[in-house]
Amino acid sequence: MRSPFHLVEMSPWPILCSVSAVCVVVGFLDWISGGSLVLLVCSVGLLILVLFQWWRDVVRESDQGWHTSFVASNIRLGMVLFILSEVMFFFSFFWAFFSSSLVPGIEGGAVWPPVGVVPLNPFSIPLLNTSVLLGSGVSVTWAHHALMAGDRSEVLYGLFFTVVLGLYFTVLQVFEYYECSFTIADGVYGSLFYVMTGFHGMHVVIGTIMLLVCLWRCFNYGFSSERHLGVEVSLWYWHFVDVVWIFLFLCVYWWGG
Repeated sequence: MRSPFHLVEMSPWPILCSVSAVCVVVGFLDWISGGSLVLLVCSVGLLILVLFQWWRDVVRESDQGWHTSFVASNIRLGMVLFILSEVMFFFSFFWAFFSSSLVPGIEGGAVWPPVGVVPLNPFSIPLLNTSVLLGSGVSVTWAHHALMAGDRSEVLYGLFFTVVLGLYFTVLQVFEYYECSFTIADGVYGSLFYVMTGFHGMHVVIGTIMLLVCLWRCFNYGFSSERHLGVEVSLWYWHFVDVVWIFLFLCVYWWGG
């Protein structure tokens, strides 16, 4: 009798994905510190390549019938635990932010933001980014409900608009960094600002890639109203990204500025 569980074969993608993700972070820090874009571009390219190969294997497993109800349940549980770990990850940065802002040190003039730091206007690009992400949350929910109803064309429209809004958010984030009058080297404010928004931006890029894969699979009739695990976990991840940005906007841009 065939087991309902699936033992994944040996794969190089997890370790390669970890290495490329670390290189993306190093390349990003090097870029915003005045370095070149070479390392960042190469790292992002490697990460996209590894993710493509990894998702290709996962899609093949799904098409071959290995994602039984038992496996799907474990995948959902794994995604929930992963999102919880990401919540703790961002919680540590918010803890550092409030620890530094509520009791500012004398090296920054005992005020927040520190002396010499001119924060961004929260009602310019940050507010526009907030609107973009909230709109993407609406469009991805639209796609999910359309998928449950079996309306493939509405799913394609919803996922397409979400991917476009995710890319638009990333472009706006880059423009925002160019407008900043401070760098990651400008004390605790600059360090926390770039680390928190940079890691969130990286999550937006990964979430956009996930939804792009879902769009491609939906275009090739890879989902149905009963079988759409990939869209489900991608939607959870995207809503998590939305919620984190709302806290970033309220705490870092508005209150912290």
